[in-house]
Amino acid sequence: MNTQFPSKNAIERSWFVLDAENQVLGRLATKAASILIGKHKPTYTPFLDAGDHVIVVNAAKVRLTGAKEEVKVYRSHSGYPGGLKETSAKTVRAVRPAKMVEEAIRGMLPKTKLGKQLYRKLKVYAGDKHPHQAQMPAGQAV
Repeated sequence: MNTQFPSKNAIERSWFVLDAENQVLGRLATKAASILIGKHKPTYTPFLDAGDHVIVVNAAKVRLTGAKEEVKVYRSHSGYPGGLKETSAKTVRAVRPAKMVEEAIRGMLPKTKLGKQLYRKLKVYAGDKHPHQAQMPAGQAV
């Protein structure tokens, strides 16, 4: 008996909206990553992009537990000597709140070309409005 794999054209993709308001950041990120990867589908294959698109709204209202608001640090490096920049979660939330959610979800995706392809299907917005009504998102998936 042969194993059947879905072809690229046979994979049906839908759009999900996740509301981040009062959701814990890590729990929201695991749900979004699971949808992006396609683990909720019976046709899930680890090496294929079988997942759906995810829209995250209200990213500015995501919740951090404990003292992470002051203690958690986001790091980036320019590539030059001494080019390490460290920013607290409180500052990131004030300047660019969608980045917190994007980074959390990106960290839960594979670190390969497939992971980059999956990440492109993620749309994060700080407010409650998004420009993807034409795609007819499948409601709230919480």
